[in-house]
Amino acid sequence: MDEKALPGRLPERDRPWVMRTYAGHSSAAATNALFRRNLAKGQTGLSVAFDLPTQTGYDPDHELAAGEVGRVGVPVAHLGDMRALFDGIPLAEMNTSMTINAPAMWLLALYGTIGLEQGAELSRCAGTTQNDIIKEYLSRGTHIFPPAASLRLTADVIAYTLREMPRWNPVNICSYHLQEAGATPVQEVGFALATAVAVLDAVRDSGQVPADRMGDVVQRISFFVNAGVRFVEEIAKMRAFGALWDEITRERYGVENPKQRRFRYGVQVNSLGLTEAQPENNIQRIVLEMLGVTLSRDARARAVQLPAWNEALGLPRPWDQQWSLRMQQVLAYESDLLEYPDLFEGSHVMTALVDDIVTGARVELEKVLEMGGVVAAVETGYLKSALVASLAERRRRMEAGTDVVVGVNRFTETEPSPLTAAGAEAVEQVDPAVEAAATASVREWRAGRDAAAVDAALARLRADAATTTNLMTATLECVRAGVTTGEWAGALRQVFGEYRAPTGLSGAAGVGGDATLTAVRERVAATARELGSGRLRLLVGKPGLDGHSNGAEQIAVRARDAGFEVVYQGIRLTAGQIVAAAVEEDVDLVGLSVLSGSHLAAVPAVLDGLRAAGRSDLPVVVGGIIPASDADTLRAAGVARVFTPKDFALTGIIDELVTVIREANGLS
Repeated sequence: MDEKALPGRLPERDRPWVMRTYAGHSSAAATNALFRRNLAKGQTGLSVAFDLPTQTGYDPDHELAAGEVGRVGVPVAHLGDMRALFDGIPLAEMNTSMTINAPAMWLLALYGTIGLEQGAELSRCAGTTQNDIIKEYLSRGTHIFPPAASLRLTADVIAYTLREMPRWNPVNICSYHLQEAGATPVQEVGFALATAVAVLDAVRDSGQVPADRMGDVVQRISFFVNAGVRFVEEIAKMRAFGALWDEITRERYGVENPKQRRFRYGVQVNSLGLTEAQPENNIQRIVLEMLGVTLSRDARARAVQLPAWNEALGLPRPWDQQWSLRMQQVLAYESDLLEYPDLFEGSHVMTALVDDIVTGARVELEKVLEMGGVVAAVETGYLKSALVASLAERRRRMEAGTDVVVGVNRFTETEPSPLTAAGAEAVEQVDPAVEAAATASVREWRAGRDAAAVDAALARLRADAATTTNLMTATLECVRAGVTTGEWAGALRQVFGEYRAPTGLSGAAGVGGDATLTAVRERVAATARELGSGRLRLLVGKPGLDGHSNGAEQIAVRARDAGFEVVYQGIRLTAGQIVAAAVEEDVDLVGLSVLSGSHLAAVPAVLDGLRAAGRSDLPVVVGGIIPASDADTLRAAGVARVFTPKDFALTGIIDELVTVIREANGLS
């Protein structure tokens, strides 16, 4: 019997998804070499990681960029950097995803200009700009401008690509970081669709797209989702996403063509679910999470990128990225997954799960719309508070052991891992000279430009921003004139202003009757009495450009529940601002959270500032993804404690903070 003719088999094998690895670090030239190696290994698309200065609209020589250049991605400060990034890579033949949000218009303008320089037709260029600003206010923290101005930029990009780059996905509605920030599947679907409605409404209301072309807009809207280890639930979530998207685009926007209403998404499986403890367990987590977005043919991802096993330890090496790529290739080419129709059609279990998520997500969506839409829900702090509360509940379940994390809160006995035996060599190291080179390069670039052309281009950008004119034309003029990333964003900051998002702490619920917390609460009160103060005061600081604030917020919530008075001003602070707040608020302890790898620059800057302010007695603790050797360096510099992802028990951390305060004040 012909194996291909077996009952249930598809007449033709389904095509594999686009396979990517999220990559970028140190410099455009080094990242270009990494791209070429990954493509040679069978990767079928590019996913560009930009560094934090680029993502937040700063040049490498800006004060806030110190220690961040080339850390979590590639620095792109101007057209020359973009040329180097894609040197020898034909953009007309490539599918490129760019994880860029607030400056998405700028990076797309750079990308398109390089494509034209290569002789490509823009209409042939395929790829995605993430360009979803809403989740930045809620989780990732790389926003620049207020929500309304940011949505205007998004709508302008969509209108431009509809005309000039019809194969481009101009926005990638991103639920990925909502899940990392604590969203349940119901919240993830509901909040992400509320964002999609806000984007489509902004395009429709801008007057740039005729009503009869809204179907063309809808079919280019893609989504970027998170897949956790509960992969059966993740399958149901994706099917629910598709059902609701079909309903919304048909009923709210009148899109009749079912092909235009198709739910199109790419996925990165859950990076923050990876563990520092027993990191070898991350391999099976990644595989299970990949199954959640590939098993169901009717809800299968069209692009997948997987993290590396060691992302909880630091920046992955090329070999680590290759391992993740090979996981995708084994599933797509060795297994029989792509040979069958949808495996879950007619399943009573799956249908019930999907219906539950659809019902709950519809309630969440309607609640946001009743508030006036997603912008209002951001500005009032509703969405952020909901996510902080959900994450607090998730952490409570893990600490209680209700949610098992193998190697972390159960089955912790382990043999030494040969994967981490090399110590610091188990992750990619970014040469500190990278930042100095980038700083020198951007200054050299500025010196070699036509200053009058730059001034004229920036003046036009500011003038157009003050009207309702589509800003893509002015942005392209800035690219050609040699404007830098920081200058482009700076000009728009002058018109739109900057935005500090709500922290969400005020509405976050505590852990209730936790007996361990009761004991810590008594220590907090006793220590305050011994020091002669009303309450212990903790400053939680996020130095530099690292916007991943989930951990800092959870520490702040638990410390507040333990009786601390918590001072938390949100993300993106200079060392000077943190020092000034510590002195003015007369705190007992400074806690710094750094997840971007810039801890060896950011933390000493705060320590130096405290010494200069006459507060060298004030204890400082640090939390983040910090290798053991770096932790030793920080302790030698004067840091009292270093916490890493393996320190998952928040109440225990708060107890240790009390100990640090007692030690610093000579209390037994």
